[in-house]
Formats: sequence, C-alpha cells, structure tokens
Amino acid sequence: MTDAQQHARSFDALLVLSFGGPEGNEEVVPFLENVTRGRGIPRERLEVVGEHYFHFGGVSPLNQLNREIIDHVETKLKKRGHNLPIYFGNRNWHPFGTEAVEQMAADGVRNVAVLATSAWGGYSACRQYDEDIVKLRAHLEEKGLPQIEFTKIRQFFDHPKFIGEMAQAVKDAYAKIPEGTQARMLFTAHSVPTAHDNVGGGEGDKNIYSRQVAEASRLVAEAAGITDYDLVWQSRSGSPKTPWLEPDIVDHTAEIHEKNGVDAVVVCPIGFISDHMEVVWDLDTELQQAADEMGVIVERTRTAGPTDAFSSMVVDLIEELEQEKPWESLGDVTVQGCTVNGAPCAEGCCDIWSLRKPAAAAK
Repeated sequence: MTDAQQHARSFDALLVLSFGGPEGNEEVVPFLENVTRGRGIPRERLEVVGEHYFHFGGVSPLNQLNREIIDHVETKLKKRGHNLPIYFGNRNWHPFGTEAVEQMAADGVRNVAVLATSAWGGYSACRQYDEDIVKLRAHLEEKGLPQIEFTKIRQFFDHPKFIGEMAQAVKDAYAKIPEGTQARMLFTAHSVPTAHDNVGGGEGDKNIYSRQVAEASRLVAEAAGITDYDLVWQSRSGSPKTPWLEPDIVDHTAEIHEKNGVDAVVVCPIGFISDHMEVVWDLDTELQQAADEMGVIVERTRTAGPTDAFSSMVVDLIEELEQEKPWESLGDVTVQGCTVNGAPCAEGCCDIWSLRKPAAAAK
C-alpha cells in the first residue's frame, strides 16, 4: 500500500449516524414532527401515533442503545491500536447530526468514517443516510465551517460476525422452548412499501432490501441448523391501501397457529441491530399480547448491537477501508453502501423519486 493510498484511507474519527428518538414525554410529538416533516400530519394525530413512546415514559431505547454500541466500539478500537474518537448524530432528534459535525469541525476532524445504524440496502436503510450526509456537508458550508469528507461504511448484513452472533442467539432462544412444543422459526424485519422495495438497489439489481433480508435469514438459519423457517415483516404504517412487504408477523403467527397447530414461535428480529422501539413495542408488546391470547409461546432472540461480536465487526469494517482488506461476506446478494460524501451506491440506486413523477404529471 502506498503512502497516498494510506492517507486516502486514514480517518480522523468515526461518526455513528442514526435515526434518533425521544427521551421524555415532552419530546415525543416534536420528534414525530421531525420524522414526518413536510407531510402535514396534524399534531393530534401525532399524539395518537406516539402512543407506543408514551407507554415507555416517552423514552425510545434507541439513543441509549447507540451510546452502548459507541462505548463498546471505542473499547474495541483502543484494544486494536486505533486512536479514533467517536461522534454521535441523529437525523430526527438530539444529538442531531448537525450538532455532531459542528463539533467535529471545531475539533479539526476532516476525514470521517460513518457507521449508519442499519445493516441493509434500500432507500430507508441506506440511501436516506447518504442524503443525510449531503445535508451535513451543506450545513458545514452554510455555517462557513471547514469541510469534512464522509466515507460511509458498507452494508454488513452477511458479515460473518453478524451472522454468527445472530445464529448463536437463535440457538439460545430455541433452548428455552419447552420440549414437546411445535415451534416455528420466524425472521422479521421492518416492512417497507413494495414500490420502494421494487426500486431499491442499482439498475438491474432491484429489491435489494428484501433480498438481503432473505439472504441474511437463510445464512443465520443455516448456521443455527434450522432447515425450516419463515420470513415475515412488521411495523408497517401509512395508508392500508398502500401495499407493503408481507406477511405481517402477527397475522402470520395467527395463521400458522390455526392451520398448522404451531404453539410456539422463535422470533429473530434480524432487521434490527438493537432492541429499539420496533422491537420492544411491536414484538415484545403487540406480538406478545396477541400470542398470549392465542396461547402461543414467543421466544425472541437478542439483537446483535450490544455484543462483543458486533463491536468487533465494526472495527473490521473500518480496517477494510483503512488497510484495504478484502470484504468479508458470506452471501450471494450484492453488498453495497460504501459511499463518499453521500454519492449513491450505483446508477439509479433506490430512486424512490421516480415513483412520484407519474403522480405529479397527472396533476
């Protein structure tokens, strides 16, 4: 490796870039206003939507879970000889990404690796974080601050350490199922509108999100010795007339209980790296309540984020860039997401804007 290549791959800091979440009842509606900005949703409706946050005292687990990940990654970086400060910024709530980049600029950071808290491709899981980076660079320019180069770390849905950790989590969950129980393995991830999934990925490589989730589920099942499982979806929102990825996890659990006599489900939230709101509400609360009414046992696996394997993987991903190591990848589906300064992964990547053009033309 030449000095120029080493310089090009050398980072001053790591930015953990996430979605954000409220940390008190008074923050719930302002947070949701940020999430839904531009959609004209009345405040009264947002108060209804915020029910699951109010159920937990207005506190989303996400920020604290990200802080735990940061602590673990920081420790792992130091053990491997990296002196890399970590900054934390969100799209929709404090600490905002804009606050983080202002501090980075003041601290002299000029070349930063970005860990988006998502393993996947697709618009919401990947491309929107590129848009965030473009906005962060625009914010620095507007403030007259020194510019920063942002290199987003690639998608890691099939990294050996991610797959290995989730496979062990599945084994541990199965060990808790009572003997003689007819159990079914369910992998679940956040649903998205099917139209968004259809345009997710580069030209000739669409449906990248659903294909990556399916591939990760296959790899985890194989590593855990599971030969029969279902991929389901959760946390859909918006108009019921809009098609989203299906089946829904609650509906599917009811169906396999009624038709096949399944009386236990092992649920792996493969689509989430931590136990944030979609996990603790949609699975641990709503699914659990529905399953209790059916008499179905639910054993949910842990998520990978707080584990040693996950923090070790993050350092591996940074070293791939700094030391030009070969990518570690177990699957057969495209791995993308490593972008510079918010540029798209590939031509035509995740072009959800094309979905709006016919509607606009019809007006």
